[in-house]
Amino acid sequence: MKKLMLGNDAFARGLYEAGCRFASSYPGTPSTEITEALAQYDEVYAEWAPNEKVAVESALGASFAGARSFAAMKHVGLNVAADPLYTAAYTGVNGGLVIAVADDPGMHSSQNEQDSRHHAIASKVPMLEPSDSQECKDFAILGYTLSEQFDTPVLVRTSTRVAHSQSAVELLPREEKDLVPYQKQPDKYVMMPANAKGRHVVVEQRTEDLIAYAETTPVNTIEDNGSNIGIITCGAAYQYAKEALSNTVNYFKLGMTNPLPRRKFLDFAASCKTIYVIEELDGILEAHCKALGIDCKGKEIFGCIGELNQVIIAEKLLGKTNAVTPYPEQLPVRPPVMCAGCPHRGVFYVLSKHKITVSGDIGCYTLGAAAPLQAMDWTICMGSSISCLHGFNHVLGKDAEHKSVAVIGDSTFMHSGLNSLVNVAYNASNSTIIILDNSITGMTGHQQNPTTGKNLKGDPAAAVDLVALCHAIGIERVRVADPYHLAEMEQAILEELAVDAPSVIISRRPCALLKYVKHNAPFHVDADRCKRCKMCMKLGCPAISMKDGKACIDHTQCVGCGICKELCKFDAIS
Repeated sequence: MKKLMLGNDAFARGLYEAGCRFASSYPGTPSTEITEALAQYDEVYAEWAPNEKVAVESALGASFAGARSFAAMKHVGLNVAADPLYTAAYTGVNGGLVIAVADDPGMHSSQNEQDSRHHAIASKVPMLEPSDSQECKDFAILGYTLSEQFDTPVLVRTSTRVAHSQSAVELLPREEKDLVPYQKQPDKYVMMPANAKGRHVVVEQRTEDLIAYAETTPVNTIEDNGSNIGIITCGAAYQYAKEALSNTVNYFKLGMTNPLPRRKFLDFAASCKTIYVIEELDGILEAHCKALGIDCKGKEIFGCIGELNQVIIAEKLLGKTNAVTPYPEQLPVRPPVMCAGCPHRGVFYVLSKHKITVSGDIGCYTLGAAAPLQAMDWTICMGSSISCLHGFNHVLGKDAEHKSVAVIGDSTFMHSGLNSLVNVAYNASNSTIIILDNSITGMTGHQQNPTTGKNLKGDPAAAVDLVALCHAIGIERVRVADPYHLAEMEQAILEELAVDAPSVIISRRPCALLKYVKHNAPFHVDADRCKRCKMCMKLGCPAISMKDGKACIDHTQCVGCGICKELCKFDAIS
């Protein structure tokens, strides 16, 4: 039977069919749906971990126990998981271990553009790269075969377009796999220097064996269309090239992008007069070609920034340009904004009002940096807000301590903010941290986290008490405030900034989009009372606009949070 499936759903199906028993992941677009879909299969245990490092370590432990295991993350999550990955390359596995990493060319929902093939090369583990949904399923299965055959974790790299596009997938029954018996082998699994030296020798030999495999594997395919032009490509770029160039050129499509074959590259190049390398982000295939002495063109044509597409390829190689329908000249831009009723809006309004320096973090609250609030000074990576504030305040002292805060979401705090807060307490940093507790992991689509009291499947789970946790690590000043009550939030922020001690404010109000949240009636503007001051517009709420010079509230969007009413000095909002 065939079914139209998203790449991520197909990937989960492949894990299921291959007999995966254990999955641990941290949600990160565009990888999130793999684990969510996998959790629907009762035969597979699936969980959300606090971060990607914990996820890979948990999956590795399940592998040691003899189970086929899995972990998923986005590209920046692989940075967090790099510590166990690089050493797992030395220890190898027992049951198969597949790790999905989803890159985000074009930065649709990411803070950087990163090519995860570098991690595969540096960690010396094999990497597969599917180009459609069927290959997502097939490569998940192949990943386990390679993992067990070569005693290694296997990375499978997808991208936003492959993960979130649909194509037909053939469904097959699950193949149950018995647990591989665990045997105590300290020289293999205990990575102290004496043992690691011996395992490095194994890793280098394994790489040579994998190169030999790459020469013959059918996932590295050559399509001979009788042309003297050759295209070397992989992943989504193959689909773009195929659509733009059809069968007018020859293709060498790499399904395994680490390690790369040698002889197969040379043979393909010898059969063509001109070689183009088409790959998204960095020129890894191109560099391999040039190291082999192959004359080719790649990044000087396509660059290393952003996504490719069929239009770009047709324009660069064929000189074809598509007719473009221009937008009307006065069409206003519509940047992303926090939702109507977002509990973070009140916090950022207060911070903006008092011109407070804000050390930001990764989450939907990063939108607090956008106009009109513009209440964020920097955002680096998960958990960095607290660490950056600590260093900032220590350098500038009193000049900064009473006019700067860190903001971090509840899920991000559990991901990697906790260690940073320990550092604040341990090193007595006079810093104020605001934990934006909206009772869910908002940015990636409402996944549970260790503070919500539910696990991945929605079953009851232990819930971290943020107040007790902050006290336990040495923060004496901890208070909870409601961001829907501006006066209360403003008082909390100003009072904590005024003291000479580390402090935490927990801004607690559930995400307005959670299904269980019961909203108040929408608010309304009395046009006769409105004085056109536009004070309410400073909130950046998408439910509020100006109509005929007066404020207007869209009742289909308004959730009755009431913070606009607090701002109106003329009682025009009720």
